[in-house]
Amino acid sequence: QWRQGEYVMASIGVRNNKLVLDFRYKGVRCREQTALTDSRSNRAKLTKLIDDIEAAIRLGRFVYTDFFPGSPRAKHFECEDNAIKQRQPDTTPAVLYRDCPTFSAFSAEWLGENEGVWKVSHNANVIAIFEHYLLPTFGMQRLDVISRADILKLRANLTKQKDGKKRISNDWINHIMAQLRKILAEAAIRYTFDNPFVDIKPLKIEKPLINPLTLQEVRMFLAGVRPDFRQYYTVRFFTGLRTAEVDGLKWKFIDFERRQIVVQETIVNGNKETPKNQHSYRHVHMSNAVFEALAAQKLITGHCEFVFCNAAGNPLDHRNVTKRIWTPTLKLLGLPHRRAYETRHTAATLWLAAGENPEWIARQLGHSSTKMLFERYSRFVPNVTRQDGSAFEALLVGF
Repeated sequence: QWRQGEYVMASIGVRNNKLVLDFRYKGVRCREQTALTDSRSNRAKLTKLIDDIEAAIRLGRFVYTDFFPGSPRAKHFECEDNAIKQRQPDTTPAVLYRDCPTFSAFSAEWLGENEGVWKVSHNANVIAIFEHYLLPTFGMQRLDVISRADILKLRANLTKQKDGKKRISNDWINHIMAQLRKILAEAAIRYTFDNPFVDIKPLKIEKPLINPLTLQEVRMFLAGVRPDFRQYYTVRFFTGLRTAEVDGLKWKFIDFERRQIVVQETIVNGNKETPKNQHSYRHVHMSNAVFEALAAQKLITGHCEFVFCNAAGNPLDHRNVTKRIWTPTLKLLGLPHRRAYETRHTAATLWLAAGENPEWIARQLGHSSTKMLFERYSRFVPNVTRQDGSAFEALLVGF
């Protein structure tokens, strides 16, 4: 509904599920798109913004660019804005707004600047974080008034279980806070204010317990899985490829002559991406089992671009494969339930059990060093490294 005041008539509308502020100023209709989703709390924030605009106009201090920096409409009021700034005494302590945008306005600019830099999947995750957590909290606040207490309050709220829903994990909360830290750091540099995100440490994350399959369980699984997925899981169990790497595997990256799989591309949420990091670009060795599995798969999908694909030649949806193949097969065989990602951990532990060189294993997995290898799989390597106390026991024989 339209709201009419002495100086401004305004309404709050919706476009593509995002709130739009529609108002008249000096006889000109102004429509400003926000990044806020349509909710009661966000409408309340825009209503408060309307009050602030009216107050600034009454005091003769409404500068359009202060409220809507970067708006194309601001050019129409450039003369008025400059005149108000010239009249504003430098010593007046009651200045309502400075040249510092709201969190909502700057986030739209910042996300746009990084859209072409980030991977598609990462960009989608960041946008989701802003829309669900950051914008509802800080959307209409000026960046330079956000305090350390505000940040800690947000984090405390995130740790609470709401409406009977599962509590957000500490890992995801850390991701949310990381994006807040980044945007505040950039804004503090551009608009010269003290960054409030100071000495706020990440929440502790429990070290995930890996649960790889034994060699006997791998044999059981491959013997019991649907025949049309036997090659798929053979490659996953014996190469340690990440899920996105298997999904993006193309025949042009299979080198049968050198017995190598070239990891060059991935598929994440249906989009082509680059590997996780620089060390993830690698050549993975084909064991005999993998070589034979890929040779058999070549007869089935060799005419397609992707090694593992559906009837239309499109990459497999790993979530669908997990739901239809992985989980039911484990249940059918009476094997403990595990994440499908355990295939990667299985490859690592089998290589370690076989006595392969840890540096070679790290390269196969795309790790930068053996540090992560021993941290993650330490309990699976005592017999390989002889770090199990047996040497000391031998020394004490006959003591």
